[in-house]
Amino acid sequence: MSRNVADLLWEMLANAGVKRCYGIVGDALNPVIDGLRRSGRIEFIHVRHEEYGVFAAVAEAYLTGNPVAVCGTAGPGVVHLFNGLMDARKEGAPIIAVAGDVETSVIDTSALEELNPYKFFEAASLYTGRIVNPDQARAIINTAILTSVLEKGPTVISIPGDVASADVAGHASEIKIANPPILRPSDADLSQLVKMIDDAKTVAIFGGDGCRDAHDEVVQLAGRLKAPVGYSFRGKQWLEHDNPHAVGMTGLLGYGGAYDAIHEADLLLLLGTDFPFTEFLPGDRVKKVQIDKNPKHIGRRTAVDLGLVGDIKSTVTALLKSVSEKTDTRFLDKHVADTNSFHDLLQHYVEKGPGIKPIRPEFLAATLSDLASDDAVFFADTGTACIWLARHIKGGRNRRLFGSFSWASMANAAPNAFGAQLAYPGRQTIALCGDGGYTMLGLGDLLTQVERKSQVVQIILNNELLDFVNIEQQEAGFVPFGLGFKNPNFAKVAEAMGAKGIRIENPGDVREGLTAALNHKDGPVVVDALVDPFALSLPSHVPVHTAKGFTLSMAKQVWGGRMDDVIKTVERNLRLI
Repeated sequence: MSRNVADLLWEMLANAGVKRCYGIVGDALNPVIDGLRRSGRIEFIHVRHEEYGVFAAVAEAYLTGNPVAVCGTAGPGVVHLFNGLMDARKEGAPIIAVAGDVETSVIDTSALEELNPYKFFEAASLYTGRIVNPDQARAIINTAILTSVLEKGPTVISIPGDVASADVAGHASEIKIANPPILRPSDADLSQLVKMIDDAKTVAIFGGDGCRDAHDEVVQLAGRLKAPVGYSFRGKQWLEHDNPHAVGMTGLLGYGGAYDAIHEADLLLLLGTDFPFTEFLPGDRVKKVQIDKNPKHIGRRTAVDLGLVGDIKSTVTALLKSVSEKTDTRFLDKHVADTNSFHDLLQHYVEKGPGIKPIRPEFLAATLSDLASDDAVFFADTGTACIWLARHIKGGRNRRLFGSFSWASMANAAPNAFGAQLAYPGRQTIALCGDGGYTMLGLGDLLTQVERKSQVVQIILNNELLDFVNIEQQEAGFVPFGLGFKNPNFAKVAEAMGAKGIRIENPGDVREGLTAALNHKDGPVVVDALVDPFALSLPSHVPVHTAKGFTLSMAKQVWGGRMDDVIKTVERNLRLI
């Protein structure tokens, strides 16, 4: 039986572990999709927007570690893939994009829907291959798969329709994917690190997503060194839970004693983190060691005294065999106490929440965290949803927290949750959505969720405002502008589209409404929560330029006749109620 390039493509993808392909069919892609239909081994997830499909795929790939395919037809279709592929590259998700391409006879003639895949995908793709001859097919597909899976990121296979339909003979479809290698520094480098640790009076740890498989090892190391453990947003889900040494996050989302701990230590261990906000990292007074499996990350955010290449689990395991135990707990105790004190401060609007209207988002998020299952998967849109996820959604060994943390795209949470629900049917998948992001991308593919009866809970923080941009403008000293919009009743819209809609206007209804949403098993739920548009959340450490910016912005608003907004902002965020 003869087979063509499209058949070979899907055979190899299936053999590599791909279970789903998200996308939209179209002219240049039709021969490829026909091969998918014949294969029957990979489920096609027809979405209403290609970008929604890629964000769903990113969540599935990141959470499962397995490769996921996405597709779009030539030109406009593949353009819609780009934003999600950038997110995949930043978050380290193995995504393989199948891009429709114009017929080989018109390549480089400015044909309708033609673009150069090499130039277009250069920033987003770890590898881009264009199959213009069937004899190339196996090699290009093999390279795209292995690069995506082993380097943890997106790759692109561009296929003209006539090539996809061409016969291919004698090409094996087997593909061999090696297990991840054991990667740790040399014995000499480890000895140098041990000496630095032993010589330091106090040590702090700051970890990131590289600690994904190393929770127990890092906690054991912290216990031996009496070291407080701070973490980036991407590191929170791996290092916060079951960790008596946890001191929270730094940065503008920061809470707890992390900032002071990493600035006051004699030695700081940066473990698997590429934390990008340099102003929150210590300067030359603190000695710094950075360990990361990606050499490009070492020293690019802050100067380090020692940089080592290795995965965190293997490196810390080796380190534990040699490093001496410290006995003085005063440094650790101080910063854990500061963290506990800040936690009490965070509870103000949680405890006062039942009596405050509009609904405080802190109260909403904390209630959600208490009600959700121990293995719930939470997603946050870029914006203030990230603040409430970081501060009020408690992590756990089996809980997962995800968002567009490194690329910071809008509108990721709802499609992320959809992809997670397909990967883990029946598991609680919860999206904290900004109203701007949800109206941008989430509404259209609510129909896809309804069609598939996907048990996705989408909680819309409805304040009719691009709230995080509002904060950013004030930090920069600007008068907030261009941020407001009018929303529909999202619960009624959801009901009209076939989903369950719940509208929460009063704080007394928060627990009941969220309970009903989490218990709904017959398809998606949209919770329209009317939250306070003036709610702010100050980090544990406020940079001088941020404080000056807020002060200047407030003054400009008073001078511009917006005194009412200033008063509301102050009274709702200085514990006056």
